[in-house]
Amino acid sequence: MLPTFQIFGFTVGMYGVCAMVGLLLCGFVGSRLAKRHNIDIYDFILIMLAVAIGLVIGAHIVYGISRFDVVIVALSNIGKLSVWRFFEIMGIAFGGMVFYGGFLGGLAAIPIFCKFYKKARARDIIDIYAVMVPLFHVFGRIGCFFAGCCFGMESDFGFTVHGNTLNPEINDVNRLPVPLIEAACNLLIFLVILYLFKKRKMEGKLVLVYMLIYPVVRFTLEFFRGDVIRGFFLGLSTSQWISLILFVTAVVILIVGKLKQPKRAKETE
Repeated sequence: MLPTFQIFGFTVGMYGVCAMVGLLLCGFVGSRLAKRHNIDIYDFILIMLAVAIGLVIGAHIVYGISRFDVVIVALSNIGKLSVWRFFEIMGIAFGGMVFYGGFLGGLAAIPIFCKFYKKARARDIIDIYAVMVPLFHVFGRIGCFFAGCCFGMESDFGFTVHGNTLNPEINDVNRLPVPLIEAACNLLIFLVILYLFKKRKMEGKLVLVYMLIYPVVRFTLEFFRGDVIRGFFLGLSTSQWISLILFVTAVVILIVGKLKQPKRAKETE
């Protein structure tokens, strides 16, 4: 693993590099897909900025939920802590980011933005978003692998890390490359949703397709993660609970939509 590298005397984080590559590639792919809905590059940039804001906010909120024990300690001792110390602890509690929070935050930002910015329909942007999310996640998970922040459980198959200063507990232990496995799965999901987009199938519902596939992958891979900061509740991690909720939500929405189709057909007769 390579958490950082030196270039021109500066230390550069490998995760940041991977995230930037993923962001640029998503911007290119998304802008191309946006042409189908006559969304120009300037409108697309504004939409993506709104999505980015929602993504960051959502990612931090869900991270705080996964560290809720820290939040409870801070709140229960609020009278004993100085203002500076209280906000320092809350900063630690909400300082990280969780993918699912980012996904939900970015998704929520789209209809809010489109409500005030009438040049694009929310359902069209959400379809594009559904294509971009797994693509970006491919590079995010590759970055996780290099950084060693999302390592896998001990395994005969995998990689042995030496000299990782960010997570020294993973050094000299052979571990399953869960981030790379998830990156490969995300690549397949991206290709499936991109195919559906190009064939005009499941229009307005592509995010539901994503919510049916990725949560299954994430729920399964969570059992093979070696890190303990998972927010476990009743034997399942925070991400597993969110996976269940997203999967069930997608199923319910699709079933309800299917049941409403005969009613709509009769109304149009």
